[in-house]
Amino acid sequence: MRWLKVLVVVAALGGGILALRLTVFRSVMVPVTVCRIEAGRVEDTVVNSRAGTVQSRRRAGMSPGISGLVTEIPVQKGSRVKRGDVLLRLDASEHQARVQLALRSLEAAKAVAEQARLEGELAQQLSKRTQDLARNHVVSAMALDQDQNRALSTAAAGLAAQARMREAEAALEVARTTLAKTVMTAPFDGVVLDITTEVGEWISPSPPGVMIPAVVDMIDPQALYISAPIDEADVARLRVGLPVRITLDAFRGQSFAGTLNYVSSFVETRQEQNRTLRVEAVFQEAKLPANLLPGLSADLEVILEARSQVLRIPTYALLEGSRVLVVQGGRLVAKKVATGLHNWSYTEIASGLSAGELVVVSLDRPEVKAGARVVVAGEVDK
Repeated sequence: MRWLKVLVVVAALGGGILALRLTVFRSVMVPVTVCRIEAGRVEDTVVNSRAGTVQSRRRAGMSPGISGLVTEIPVQKGSRVKRGDVLLRLDASEHQARVQLALRSLEAAKAVAEQARLEGELAQQLSKRTQDLARNHVVSAMALDQDQNRALSTAAAGLAAQARMREAEAALEVARTTLAKTVMTAPFDGVVLDITTEVGEWISPSPPGVMIPAVVDMIDPQALYISAPIDEADVARLRVGLPVRITLDAFRGQSFAGTLNYVSSFVETRQEQNRTLRVEAVFQEAKLPANLLPGLSADLEVILEARSQVLRIPTYALLEGSRVLVVQGGRLVAKKVATGLHNWSYTEIASGLSAGELVVVSLDRPEVKAGARVVVAGEVDK
């Protein structure tokens, strides 16, 4: 009986120990998120150091160039206009009167010039006749001198009349040009951004040498480009003609293809800011969304090099020392890899991994380490 009791106690202790091993002391299965290694596209890129800006190469702040009373503004903010459309009119009555005055002055100058021409022709005829008579000793030398002087005088008067006529023509052109300034038209197809005057207001002239402030501001929304700063560390890698990817906060989840068309020839050295290089990129798409407006913030991703159909992993799955954690047989195994091109999204795997392997991407917990027993809780979609 005593031996039986001992056997029962030993069996109970063994069962307890076994239960503890299967419960309390059992290894914890760590849930992880993985990414399956597949072939895809990887790019080596450079991004702007601060937000860029959508700008337009065609923007005009316009004013009539003369003072006057505003009588009509046929457009408003946001109006889409064609080249030649009227944007603003000034009271033209005074300038029309000046044109009429200049016309009358020109008519008078033409009449005087015609009169001088006729008198000159007559004086020339008389002078020639007097010369013939003087050769036959019919008239005196004094009469000959008088007729010659009269011919020269009338010829000079004719030249002066012609000059006054040309002066009157120039005055008429000035009056017509000034009259034309009372109507301000669109210099290109675009959108009216702002109007700073109202019908009935008087636009006053500025002091000499100072332009009249713009009263209508318009822009061409189809001549857009992106201006952005790039860190000086990437200066040597940039060149005109590289493809770019343009993203805007206003168009989340959407990108636009573009081309780098300008790289500044100097580095900006503003205080309290990193030294940057100004670059510009144009959109490749001819038809852009109507609400893609100048002034929006934008980001540029300059594509320096790209490779297609290469093994890749999300860049955030790469650990220090070019290592990754791979799920094998329910445990995590650390593997050393050789990398190629990379950007913020993907890194090329040149060697060390094979297609189909599961690489851990949820690395934000201390228990996710080599040797840990894991269970795949999810797989990210590449």
